[in-house]
Amino acid sequence: MSTVYKLDPLRDPRWKALVERHPRASVFHTTGWLEAIQRTYGYRPVVFTTSPPTGELRNGLVFCRIRSWITGPRMVSLPFSDYCEPLVDSQEEFVFLLDYLQAEMEHQEWKYLEVRAVNDSVDAFVTEDGFRASAEYYLHRLDIRPNAEVIFRSLHKDSVQRRISRASKAGLVCECGNSATLLKDFYRLLLLTRSRHRLPPQPFAWFQNLAATMGSSLEIRASYKDQEPTNAILTLRFRDTLYYKYGCSDTRFKNLGAMPLLLWRAVEDSKVSGAKEFDLGRSATDNEGLIAFKNHWVREHTPIVYWRYPEPDPLEKKKEDWKLNMVKNICARMPQRLLAITGNVLYRHIG
Repeated sequence: MSTVYKLDPLRDPRWKALVERHPRASVFHTTGWLEAIQRTYGYRPVVFTTSPPTGELRNGLVFCRIRSWITGPRMVSLPFSDYCEPLVDSQEEFVFLLDYLQAEMEHQEWKYLEVRAVNDSVDAFVTEDGFRASAEYYLHRLDIRPNAEVIFRSLHKDSVQRRISRASKAGLVCECGNSATLLKDFYRLLLLTRSRHRLPPQPFAWFQNLAATMGSSLEIRASYKDQEPTNAILTLRFRDTLYYKYGCSDTRFKNLGAMPLLLWRAVEDSKVSGAKEFDLGRSATDNEGLIAFKNHWVREHTPIVYWRYPEPDPLEKKKEDWKLNMVKNICARMPQRLLAITGNVLYRHIG
């Protein structure tokens, strides 16, 4: 290996072929996900590879270029994605590509590089190259290959099983699809949820673009009580994995148990179509409530580490935490309409 090449994954058909066959690929590598990011936030995806333009694509690291006057220019693999594994077949390939990117930083305006890895399989390689952990999360994955009855019995009796039973008897109407009506109901509930968490919501355009680029692999499931939306989830499907990406609710209907019901129906339906795993997504290591919620579905978790080069400045981290707290305090006082506008402005800078 002596040369690194760049390609546009949205134009080069070899990227889609690599993603379809590589065992470490996820929904976050797909062209649908990358195109939604570019459409919404203007981030240009780029793949670095040792494969020449005329040959088969054998490996690749995909990044997005982020240019922001607030948070600085950087290369992230990948923004708004829970994780993004390097699609390489050897340590040698991975280290060679990382070395190239580090050398490129001398000629670029990038503030830093960030790689988001699922487990400790890359720890030794990135630390030797000067990367340091910038954030840590937990990933919960549920094996849904067993019989549905076996899976159901493994779930937490009070927080999942009984709530599903209660929701089934509550007269809820559940709908599934990716129609404009479902998308609007989902976003209405998302505004309520983000407001409770004192955070701006993702732009509505993000979900519109996801629905357009992901097609039938994106599904919104929503529950209704007397025609009023109570809960909603957004899931994505890639190969034999179902991904739970977003969930939201109206706390007035909290006691109905609709969220576990929606998740369970997603599991049941995906099993019918051949899914083998339910990816419940990342949780910040200090988010005890979210971790407890996911532990009710699967008790074991896998670490996700975000690796950054050069090493994050502790003072810069304190500044980021201070900014986040300031944003939360401001958002807590905002009406929903202004909160949505704030999300449209801010998310372009925080990928």
